Amino acid sequence: MVGTPAYFERHGEPKIPADLSAHDAIVYDVLGGGTAWTFTKGSTETSVVADGRLRITAAEGVREAVLADLGLAIASQWMFAPELERGVVRAVLQEWTLPSIDLWAVFPSGRRVSAKARAFVAFIEGILAPGDDPR
Repeated sequence: MVGTPAYFERHGEPKIPADLSAHDAIVYDVLGGGTAWTFTKGSTETSVVADGRLRITAAEGVREAVLADLGLAIASQWMFAPELERGVVRAVLQEWTLPSIDLWAVFPSGRRVSAKARAFVAFIEGILAPGDDPR
């Protein structure tokens, strides 16, 4: 969950998932979903339905909306890595986790997979290895 310092100055910083109901959400709306968020901390699980100020179907749009101080969004760490490092955006609710998602590599059938494609998949697997924090 990320937002900008300017957004947090105006709206405060959520401390628990239930606080999100008082915030503007930027919802990455893929295939009509994306508004029900389930957070886990230890054995505690809580669900929040985001009141999306914006519903966006492209990751680039989510980035731009967050950077324009329009609200909070769930995003992978890689999506905002330079901005997180520079303090342009800040992660919140870091002690809470969200469900993982599957990522698939699909190769054409009947053809030999190129060494470049195999190397790329190995690279991505290394970045997203279990135990890494993808937030």
